[in-house]
Amino acid sequence: MCGISGFFHGKRDFTKEQDRYQKILDSMNLKLQRRGPDDSGTFLSPHFGLAHVRLSIVDLVTGHQPMFKTDHGRTWGIVYNGELYNTHELRDKLKSLGHCFQTASDTEVILTSYLEYGPDFVTKLNGIFAIAIMDPVMERLVLYRDRAGVKPLFYSVVEETVVFSSQIKGLLCFPGIKPRVSQTGLNEIFSIGPARTSGNGVFENIREVLPGHYLMCTSDSVRQDCYWKLESRPHEDSYEKTIETTAFLVEDSIKRQMVSDVPVCTFLSGGVDSSLVSSVCARELKKKNRQLSTFSFDFAGNRENFKASAFQPSQDRPYVEQMVSFLNSDHHFLECSTQTQAALLEDSVLAHDLPAMADVDSSMLYFCSQVSPLCKVALTGECADEIFGGYPWFHKEACFKAPTFPWTMDLQARQVLLKDEFLRELRMEEYVSQAYETSLAQTPLLPGESPVEKRRREISWLNLRWFMQTLLNRMDRASMYSGLEARVPFADHRIIEYLWNVPWEMKAKDGIVKNLLRQAGRGMLPDEILFRRKSPYPKTYDKKYEDLLAGKVKAILADTSSPILQFVDREKTLRFISSPSDYGKPWYGQLMAAPQMMAYMIQIDFWMRQYQVEVI
Repeated sequence: MCGISGFFHGKRDFTKEQDRYQKILDSMNLKLQRRGPDDSGTFLSPHFGLAHVRLSIVDLVTGHQPMFKTDHGRTWGIVYNGELYNTHELRDKLKSLGHCFQTASDTEVILTSYLEYGPDFVTKLNGIFAIAIMDPVMERLVLYRDRAGVKPLFYSVVEETVVFSSQIKGLLCFPGIKPRVSQTGLNEIFSIGPARTSGNGVFENIREVLPGHYLMCTSDSVRQDCYWKLESRPHEDSYEKTIETTAFLVEDSIKRQMVSDVPVCTFLSGGVDSSLVSSVCARELKKKNRQLSTFSFDFAGNRENFKASAFQPSQDRPYVEQMVSFLNSDHHFLECSTQTQAALLEDSVLAHDLPAMADVDSSMLYFCSQVSPLCKVALTGECADEIFGGYPWFHKEACFKAPTFPWTMDLQARQVLLKDEFLRELRMEEYVSQAYETSLAQTPLLPGESPVEKRRREISWLNLRWFMQTLLNRMDRASMYSGLEARVPFADHRIIEYLWNVPWEMKAKDGIVKNLLRQAGRGMLPDEILFRRKSPYPKTYDKKYEDLLAGKVKAILADTSSPILQFVDREKTLRFISSPSDYGKPWYGQLMAAPQMMAYMIQIDFWMRQYQVEVI
């Protein structure tokens, strides 16, 4: 994986101020260096500036970027962050059409595909990517983002100059792009966060290329076009055929995503999703007389402090141990301490350029930092719950029927610390309701479906557009902050497309959540793992963690320079800290309850200080 940045203006000559714009490109690369610590490069021409930092995974020797291709005296360029999983098929086809290749990299395949097929070449790609292509013939910059939105790509337009970057921090290097937030941005933070409205960069005048879209930038216009979208149609396969197709797609995606010139590992929680990924990887590596490395995550003291709940019915470790024995993997048990979890809340903000998923994010940041020195590529079980219907809001009546985002049904938990006057200005309910209704109206519906199936389709759509994006953002930022490439085989667009139209009675046959995936995994896992009840990402149950957070919040309240004080009510917050924590009512997802609310506020305060955020 890598980080990309740059700028384009069809009527300006950047080379007339060579030193100035070269320094901007160098600054962009410096800001994104953690995403690509192995190599870097820049390019400046009259109309284009391109910058790239590289994490070397494939074609370690000749994969340097920016990469160029010359034909009839004209030179096209590319910077690219991602991984292509059908490189060989595309390269073979392009060779048959007369193209020659100088490298073994997927980057050259992508640029050559653009030259052969034009802007719509992207429909031929299977992979995760953020791509910027310099086209001097058509005098345009084209920005592409993968179908599921696995890789980030932000942009802004300043005085007709299009500026782009893998992360917001890269954009802020360009003159005129300021860290300012309006009421809309504040609502994204306080009302929607840590989720984000698709395409919204929170900061004023910062956007993100939508998943499945590309941005066509010319001297006259900036236009965003959709190249991929879900389509609803009747599912005509039998149940047996559906299991067979699902099994093929899952296994094929996992095997494709093992492509690498460096060793791969897996994250292994002992749940069905990560265990299936690990099982396929272990089997494929065994064919080459190699052993799979696996990693599991937990919190120090959880053996003693764990409390079973409806959301988290069991600890992971016994299941991990069973899978390690089953796979014969080289396993690493990683634990995060309470102190580390709290200390990395600030690093988590730096990784995202925004407040994030509190300790759910800071702990993942820590775990990735421990994996990256041992392995540069990790396959994960992320996204299976969104696609196969594993979350409670797919089947629990209260969540299923809620006329709002089912992972944030009660806004009162978000309001408990905020000043009354700020809440009146924010109009939180109105903002959330509008975001929800706008998304709901975009659901690709199937005429003639029952009201229940229609609602399930809506829930699936909301999950893909909102909840899955939050988790993909977490995985990308947490892993890339330490130069680790985390891959998500379940987010293969072929799986998303196929499962989108599979009815619930097949996905959850016999009332067993995710039963389709479990049946597709028959023979790959022990039954105890295959039919284990869902248990989400672990969290700490150590009361000392709350005490640490409370101390940090009190320090913020005591510091008159704390920027969050313009929003937070001091007396409300002190009462909240002294009250017993309610773990049973998460304010976001399944894991973010009272302690995570404190952690999130700590992140907001640090974010506003660190980025010198101006409220407008």
